[in-house]
Amino acid sequence: MLDYTEDPEDPNEPGHEECMIQSPDGRHRLLFIEVPEQKQIKNRLHFDLRPREGLRDEELTRLIALGATQVADRRNPDGTGWVVLTDPEGNEFCILRSEAEVAATRPAT
Repeated sequence: MLDYTEDPEDPNEPGHEECMIQSPDGRHRLLFIEVPEQKQIKNRLHFDLRPREGLRDEELTRLIALGATQVADRRNPDGTGWVVLTDPEGNEFCILRSEAEVAATRPAT
């Protein structure tokens, strides 16, 4: 979803307890570490994500096709708001409007 990739020097293989991905320019990295405990109540980490290109609703359609599940719709009639999804393991995250969508609705100054 983020267009992040694996480090070719340290590929993520099945059974690895850690998974690192990095942004296309390599400047931002995310490290995920498997823990033995099941999710209890709420995520310990929650992502609010914006599409780099396109519209929030297009990204929502794409993510559902990839296996995400929509759990709450917090979109407002004026276009603001977000959609809450879970990944296939039940981890929640939100999809916000893209920067272009936000900019298009700002009043002219």
